[in-house]
Amino acid sequence: MSDIADTIQESLEHSKESKLNSKIAIMVAVSATIMAICNIKDGNIVQAMSQAQAHSIDSWSYFQAKSTKQSIAENSLELLKISPQKDQVVVNQEKRLEDKIIKYEKEKTEIKNKAEAFEKEYEDLNVFDDQFDMTEAFISIAIAMLGVTALTQKKWLFYFASTVSISGVLMGLAAFMKISVHLEWVSKILG
Repeated sequence: MSDIADTIQESLEHSKESKLNSKIAIMVAVSATIMAICNIKDGNIVQAMSQAQAHSIDSWSYFQAKSTKQSIAENSLELLKISPQKDQVVVNQEKRLEDKIIKYEKEKTEIKNKAEAFEKEYEDLNVFDDQFDMTEAFISIAIAMLGVTALTQKKWLFYFASTVSISGVLMGLAAFMKISVHLEWVSKILG
């Protein structure tokens, strides 16, 4: 009779383990799938960030070129103003240089605005990139914890790992929906 009781007890314990392992398997599968999808989106964001940064660098280089041209025009104008010769050719040249200086200043303002817009785009994208990075970190930690849970069969560890995974999923969903949830303290630790 005790053999039957032991067999029943083992079956009940194995049944409980099986249910927990099923929950663990489902949680791992869902978490890994969401992490994979978020990783693809994060890759696209990183590409957009690289493009925004390249445009920003190009714009600032163009701004510098215009500044150099403006500086040359200003120096040339100063040399013409101190010139003792003031014939019509010199007066016309002074006027052309003054017009160029005004034109360069206007162009520099437009270029500066574009460069700053690209920098802002980069910074805005970086917030979501950080969120996707945190998603990956949270879900990776949760999957590792779920593996330990499968070995130890500790329900509290399952719930804790699930909470960490759900936090990662929520972070990823927020990033997908372009809701800025920037956990500064996590960024400082990771970055």
